[in-house]
Amino acid sequence: MCGISGYLTLPRSRSSEQMNAEITRMTDAIASRGPDDSGVWADAAAGIVLGHRRLSILDLSPLGHQPMTSADGRFVIVFNGEIYNFQQLRADLELQGHGWRGHSDTEVMLAAFQQWGVMEATRRFNGMFAFALWDRQERVLHLGRDRMGEKPLYYGWSGDAFIFASELKAIRQYPGFNAGINRDAICSQLRFNYIPDPLCIYEGFYKLPPASLLTLSTASERPQPQLYWSLRGVIEHGVDHPFTGTETEAVDAFEALLKEAVGLRMISDVPLGAFLSGGVDSSLIVAMMQAQSARPVRTFTIGFDVPEYNEADFAKEVARHLKTDHTEMYVTGKDALETIPLLPGLYDEPFSDYSQIPTYLVCKMARQHVTVALSGDAGDELFGGYERYFVGRSLWNKFAWMPPALKKAAAGAMTLLPPQTLNSLGAVARPILPKRLRHMALGDKLHKLAEVVAAPGMETLYLNLMSHWKQPEQIVIGGHDPQTSITNKTGWPRVSDFTHRMMHLDMETYLPGDILTKVDRAAMGVSLEGRIPLLDTNLIEFAWRVPFSMKVRDGKGKWLMRETLYRHVPKALIDRPKRGFGVPLEHWLRHELRDWAEDLLSESRLKREGYFHPAPIRQKWQEHLSGTRNWHFYLWDVLMFQAWLAANKPNPV
Repeated sequence: MCGISGYLTLPRSRSSEQMNAEITRMTDAIASRGPDDSGVWADAAAGIVLGHRRLSILDLSPLGHQPMTSADGRFVIVFNGEIYNFQQLRADLELQGHGWRGHSDTEVMLAAFQQWGVMEATRRFNGMFAFALWDRQERVLHLGRDRMGEKPLYYGWSGDAFIFASELKAIRQYPGFNAGINRDAICSQLRFNYIPDPLCIYEGFYKLPPASLLTLSTASERPQPQLYWSLRGVIEHGVDHPFTGTETEAVDAFEALLKEAVGLRMISDVPLGAFLSGGVDSSLIVAMMQAQSARPVRTFTIGFDVPEYNEADFAKEVARHLKTDHTEMYVTGKDALETIPLLPGLYDEPFSDYSQIPTYLVCKMARQHVTVALSGDAGDELFGGYERYFVGRSLWNKFAWMPPALKKAAAGAMTLLPPQTLNSLGAVARPILPKRLRHMALGDKLHKLAEVVAAPGMETLYLNLMSHWKQPEQIVIGGHDPQTSITNKTGWPRVSDFTHRMMHLDMETYLPGDILTKVDRAAMGVSLEGRIPLLDTNLIEFAWRVPFSMKVRDGKGKWLMRETLYRHVPKALIDRPKRGFGVPLEHWLRHELRDWAEDLLSESRLKREGYFHPAPIRQKWQEHLSGTRNWHFYLWDVLMFQAWLAANKPNPV
């Protein structure tokens, strides 16, 4: 795991010494991604310079140093990530006559580019990666990113240069960087709590989308990324060619694929462990690890003193059963609050999934013992685990039959009274209400249900379920709500099932934009490599061939994963209500974080900075403080932008 950066500018416009100094400043800004080594390669005559920071995982010798040049001298690469099938590729390339200096996957990548070309070689890589490859013969620069977007790669133009890097903090070190704020990106962050690719918080800069290659020969070019792999194609092929075996055969096939994926991700020349929450996903990964390890696997979890946020006891029971070497740490509110000032620097652009706080803390704790940690992320997206899949499907089935006029009337009836009044009535009537209706925020629930009832189609329903601020363009001064994969139906696969469609959209948007971003920045912020076995290419393709009935059954998701896990862990340790990986943010904003939030949300400050209309934000803040409403999701979106703005002091537009 590493950090990369570089730029392409006018030939001979700078000396090699100047380019070396500039790229060193850029790579030093992302030193946490690679604290073990650094390197620079420059060709002033071609106007290209590449920089690298190394976290040594495979081939710890100098033979793994980057930038690395291919054996024939044609290609130079800087690479971040891991190619998990590199040993198989190495064997295939040996049959073609290739020899080796070391045993790194980077060297195998270079040989693959020599042998098969850039597009075909990238298609053969099973791993997580972001790379920059300079072709010295053709004088062409290639940027590439892995299939699901585990590893980040930003790019854009500044003056006469094309610039790229793993993180924006490196790009900001480029001489003369002067990009303004992309207000449309702020709209997306307020809606989704992250900025989806290809958008970036800076004007003129972008995220390279997952499964894409970008190729250019001069800094003045404005090429479009090209896909080398299609999630849509995988989904449609899976629907057209479903798995037809028995349930037992499906469990056998899944277990074999997962065991192989986990085994590939256990290859490491440094200490390795895993995150363990005690839930289905992480427990299954640890079970597969322990089945292939001659010694107890190192596992890590954090706990909270607040019972509804604490899963440490469950993790301890699973760890005891699997006989892992388990480490747990209980986090106090003070620990979590001390993390908040670090978030703008960690996430580098506004990001407001507040589970970022415990994610960072568990990464920090694990890094004290290991350099690589496996996680169970992506199980929900692949095998139908999110609550919204059940809620969305159920609500759509109940109300889809209604004609538009009736739906509008029903939604209007639900919202005749304001949420505050309904909340008060709900609190008074709570003792006599059925348990499922004993919500202190009954009005909020009813108004949210009204949005669902009024939705004209499935895509609108899904968008509402995924949105915080429903009309962010009314909050952001000069902003527009940009089109995304959710609203652009032209990229949707041919699947009619509503839940499958939500799973596809989550894999294309929420997974890379939120989950993978959260894990990558938290882990790399403490120089820890995170690996995600469930994103193995073969597993993704298999998951989309599995019938829906083997994913969701009896009102619960991840049936296939559960059945596999029951072979290794008693059912009683696993079957329990799912808890989110969060913190009591709604309480903190009213108490411990109140002064910090008030400063960032003050009306005078919002007016002075000029990005937000203050009135709707101040209204939500006052309602939250009074306890009449819970607006912590909405407020955290604004607060994380404000904190990022304060930390980065961007130039005004």
